[in-house]
Amino acid sequence: MTKLSVNINKIAVVRNSRGGNVPDLLAAALAIERFGADGITVHPRPDARHIRYDDVRDLKRSISTELNVEGNPIDSFCRLVDQVRPAQVTLVPDAPDALTSNAGWDTVRNSGFLTQTCSRFREQGIRVSIFVDPDCDMVRGAAECGADRVELYTEAYAREYAADRERAVEPYLRAAEEARRLGLGLNAGHDLNTENLAYFLCRIPWCDEVSIGHALISDALYWGLENTVGIYRRCLSGR
Repeated sequence: MTKLSVNINKIAVVRNSRGGNVPDLLAAALAIERFGADGITVHPRPDARHIRYDDVRDLKRSISTELNVEGNPIDSFCRLVDQVRPAQVTLVPDAPDALTSNAGWDTVRNSGFLTQTCSRFREQGIRVSIFVDPDCDMVRGAAECGADRVELYTEAYAREYAADRERAVEPYLRAAEEARRLGLGLNAGHDLNTENLAYFLCRIPWCDEVSIGHALISDALYWGLENTVGIYRRCLSGR
């Protein structure tokens, strides 16, 4: 079954809004693991507006599931990954002032840089995923750069799902089939939620992992964190 990695950035946003350590990010991550998540995702940014570099270090020492660290591989981010050695690093081309991730890599134009970065992390035993739009050329470029996986940027799918879900998923299906043909692992993330997740995985059941943060943490305000993680796991299994 597709694994669920919960992005806990939004928990850090609430903590940072008041200072101190409420809510306790580490306690939340450990609870999410107990409730059935397969991993924890964090996306530290240079301005530390949510996840901080020290949070990543604390999480790596404490959690027992996979840690996925996302981010733009600037020098400070790469040094952090070198130090922490998470199970997976996801390379995302977001600008320092980006509100959230809003595009995948051009893996052709940036092939030299991405090849070097993939090699750096893979030599340490870190699985490397490259964040891409649902474009077969970008998927092939990621494979040529030496990535282990691609993560499909699913914002367009989520936006178009209500109007025509078959049309919305079609480019993702093509990109996913290309990834499978090339022997790449497949992740997906951005704006996936309880309404659109099950259909995405029904059409692309070989997806290895979904990373979900904003929707899941928002749903937990209504349903509770334990119940919400269970609901998302049921979506993964088609129930």
